Amino acid sequence: MLQPEKMCLLIADISGYTEYLSGVEIDHAQDILADLTSTVVTALGPHFRLEKLEGDAAFCSAPADSVDGSVVLDTIERCYFGFRRRRRDVRQATSCECNACLKIPDLNLKFVAHTGLVIRQSIAGNEELLGSDVIAVHRLLKNNIAELLQVPAYVALSDKLTSDTGLDPASLGMTPHTETYEHIGQIHLWVEDLEARWRDEDSRRRVIITAEDAIYSIDLEVAAPPEVVWQYLASPGRRARWQAFGGVTGVEQETAPGGRRGVGTVNHCMHGVDAVIEEILDWRPFDYFTDRSTLSGGVVFTATNEFIPTPNGTLMRMHLSPPENPEHRQMFAELAPYFEEAIKSGLETLNSDAKQEAAHILSDRHEPELPKPKNADGFLEGIAPIQYVD
Repeated sequence: MLQPEKMCLLIADISGYTEYLSGVEIDHAQDILADLTSTVVTALGPHFRLEKLEGDAAFCSAPADSVDGSVVLDTIERCYFGFRRRRRDVRQATSCECNACLKIPDLNLKFVAHTGLVIRQSIAGNEELLGSDVIAVHRLLKNNIAELLQVPAYVALSDKLTSDTGLDPASLGMTPHTETYEHIGQIHLWVEDLEARWRDEDSRRRVIITAEDAIYSIDLEVAAPPEVVWQYLASPGRRARWQAFGGVTGVEQETAPGGRRGVGTVNHCMHGVDAVIEEILDWRPFDYFTDRSTLSGGVVFTATNEFIPTPNGTLMRMHLSPPENPEHRQMFAELAPYFEEAIKSGLETLNSDAKQEAAHILSDRHEPELPKPKNADGFLEGIAPIQYVD
């Protein structure tokens, strides 16, 4: 007998595509859709796996125990930012003046997400997710959000998802919304305006410690994708296990508005009776984050933690700045090698845990093949792959 699984269900829908097709050249339009769809699905991985391409929408899922609220929103927002950059880059890079290329900015992206129980079943040789919650998340695509809230690009999370993943959407400034469907009834939603988030992201100050700025740098190789490794540094619960080998006795999250980690989050990293206070200054999932640490005795320094994809997983690179107080710099320079040794002492555990989690997420079940642009006349050739950090 098939056992139900609790899953986080997500649909990313390229909106405006039906109107876009009216009066445009179909060959370039198909290639543009294939390119943008691949950009979206790639950005949602590996946490969200593609279940099925449904025209201009991608139906994805993730085991509910593998994601929390911060990861869900970080992944969706990063995907939207990547979509916006790709849409801009394709339009700017092509000299084609056909309507399909001129109207690329008319395309946008919206997301709906929900958690629930599903059954995985093989139908006509294809694996399908079945259940009332699968029906519900698809119904959510038909809504009045754009008209009533005047937001063309958005993510709508069901109230059940926010509850299951530990988010407080009201504290995050999300807008409550309700839709009613025949045979399902009311579904309470929380809506985030992705266009507004894009403007905030585009204007937000970056705080990055480079190799030239650093007094000390550390490189660690981890055999798992950056999206997985990120959580082992960014999530207090994950850090406590592998950093215990470096003398960390606990990591407590003091401030995280709405249950979401990001700029302004404050952690207490305990080393026995001593505490290191960490404040997040810059947060760019899943590329890098920068935090400022205050050690016992008042020593303050800043570090950028980068997550660079490699053929075998991730190069985790840390750049540590000199302490803000010049009197502390020599002392910190002498302590830095011990800090590196403490970090590396937990590397075996980090590698083991991250590899296991990556294997759980990247199971060997079949994933549909992504569409590929035909590029018959080469109009998309030579356009650089998507870059998530500008």
